[in-house]
Amino acid sequence: MVLRRGRVGSQQWPGLGELADCTGPLGMLRAVLLLISLPWGAQVMGSANLSTALGGHYLNIGDGSVTEFEFPEKSEGIIVISSQYPGQANGSGSGPTLWVTSLDTEVLTIKNVSAITWGSGQGFVVSIHSGLVGLAPLQLQLMDLQKAPPMLIEERRDFCIKVSPAEDTPAALSTNLAHFSENPILYLLLPLIFVNKCSFGCKVELKVLKGLLQSPQPMLLGLLGQFLVMPFYAFLMAKVFMLPKALALGLIITCSSPGGGGSYLFSLLLGGDVTLAISMTFISTVAATGFLPLSSAIYGHLLSIHETLHVPISKILGTLLFIAIPIATGVLIKSKLPKFSELLLQVIKPFSFVLLLGGLFLAYHMGVFILVGVRLPIVLVGFTVPLVGLLVGYCLAMCLKLPVAQRRTVSIEVGVQNSLLALAVLQLSLRRLQADYASQAPFIVALSGTSEMLALVIGQFIYSNLFPVS
Repeated sequence: MVLRRGRVGSQQWPGLGELADCTGPLGMLRAVLLLISLPWGAQVMGSANLSTALGGHYLNIGDGSVTEFEFPEKSEGIIVISSQYPGQANGSGSGPTLWVTSLDTEVLTIKNVSAITWGSGQGFVVSIHSGLVGLAPLQLQLMDLQKAPPMLIEERRDFCIKVSPAEDTPAALSTNLAHFSENPILYLLLPLIFVNKCSFGCKVELKVLKGLLQSPQPMLLGLLGQFLVMPFYAFLMAKVFMLPKALALGLIITCSSPGGGGSYLFSLLLGGDVTLAISMTFISTVAATGFLPLSSAIYGHLLSIHETLHVPISKILGTLLFIAIPIATGVLIKSKLPKFSELLLQVIKPFSFVLLLGGLFLAYHMGVFILVGVRLPIVLVGFTVPLVGLLVGYCLAMCLKLPVAQRRTVSIEVGVQNSLLALAVLQLSLRRLQADYASQAPFIVALSGTSEMLALVIGQFIYSNLFPVS
């Protein structure tokens, strides 16, 4: 027997009996009437419960014939558990104690347990709160705490609560997303982004580009680190920190989404090969259409996560065009208008730094409402992802004895993830609550990566001024 509170109206859910809204006056009256009817219900179910008790079970939900109960997501309510233990009510207030544990706290949490008595019947009222959609097994332990040591009277693990999808009403989310998309800072940055990408086009060396086509080892190293090493690292961290399934999936998708737009910006600021950076970003974005769902499916299967991913092809194509058009414009300006090209090259670094700070501000601003209640394990893992990517990329480049500039570029390309692509995949593939929860991973990786790269840029600037190259 379960009561649900916290929503307007009432709804019948299979297996739970009556579900009632307990917040309004009518709901309170219905709840009181239901509790008053418990003595009569105890008499009706008496024979069934007695036979169950004789079979070795003292604890039951309802008449004991149903073990899986359905409950809506993001709701609060109560479960009434009856007890047929002979010493349950002896008038001394020292009866057995019931411990109730949810074996999946992301799906269901137990708020408190209270003992109740009605006529000749005894039992417990368990307050619950449902979260994500899923199945939460329950562990019921009837304990006699008067014994020394405490004695376990009965333990049951066959009951479970199936949290089912409710109506999607993501008012807070949609409000925040709309507010983010309408942020005036974003519109101020757009012209800077276009001019900045044109400036990067002026940095492209056609001879270097032809050389990369003939010797593509650096780009192959980037693909190796981006699509093999980083998803494997996400899988290991999900296992080590025992991340919930939604967070684990979010982390794996994030580490399978390379080609972050800021990678060639960081290559410029940190002395990398800009032409290689642009080429690697373009190629990895194309490769993500196939490798992202493949790696996510493999590691999702190993983690028992079964979700159908929807890769946003239109977003990927838009990203490719947003890279190709201004870069090609910059290449054309370099060949036709060399003086204007020199002007663009002079503003590329200050523009890049302004865009870096603006992107960091927008990321923090957008992520505030999703990161509410974030837990320490995913923060620690998200903080290490960019660092591990940088280290892996640099080590791979050293193995092939690439020039220092190319080592830095490969390192940055592996370490910088396309968190916007990961967010799009999660929002398209999961239900709203799961998507918001899983989105903690790409947001933390994005914030950590941008902050860490900004620290490297500042450190590089300070070092170059203290120890200038003669």
